[in-house]
Amino acid sequence: MDTAMMWLLLFGAVALALLIAALTRTKFTVQKISMIGVMAALSFVAYEFFRIPFAGGSSFHLGNTFTALTAMLLDGVSGGLAGAIGLALADVIAGDPGYAFTTFILKFIIGLVCGATAHKLLHARKGKPERSFRYVALVTVSAFSGLLVNVFTDPLVGYFRDRYIFGQPVEVATIFVKVAGGVTLVNSLLSTVCAVALYLALEPALRKAHLLVSE
Repeated sequence: MDTAMMWLLLFGAVALALLIAALTRTKFTVQKISMIGVMAALSFVAYEFFRIPFAGGSSFHLGNTFTALTAMLLDGVSGGLAGAIGLALADVIAGDPGYAFTTFILKFIIGLVCGATAHKLLHARKGKPERSFRYVALVTVSAFSGLLVNVFTDPLVGYFRDRYIFGQPVEVATIFVKVAGGVTLVNSLLSTVCAVALYLALEPALRKAHLLVSE
């Protein structure tokens, strides 16, 4: 597939994300847009400067941390956009629009799932939740939900990319799927730990500063 088509696919993924934001009636305030931008930048930094490249384009990194964190603090669409923008931008700068297309989709899915789970388990709770073991468990489930989905979607979408965008043989694409599955699982576990720790530290301070949308 030529480069122009890869760019077209990326723009299509962005348009789809904006459509989902409109359909879900996600409101973007100045504060929310600012936080999305900061989290996107942190995702970029976590991936670009703190990663270990692996075979088949996979790598160990903590970029997904900020996708899950933003989704839990704000909402799924905001989290998805933060991760998708930051990590897809890293691929674009590296000159890989084909990777950027699938990265945007995968990170947006992480945000949607984490946000939906957090809304169900955390945001719907009335009053201030106690910082108990149960609360930490709910935060952990919320963070890991989207990252667990990514363990399955990343290899599958990666196989589609390798076969139909990059034109790799079935045998090579299959090997890369297996590698990506293991690497993604490790990334998801590490990102969950980091996202939970950051959420527990930041959520009270941000809420006190009135930087979070009231439920």
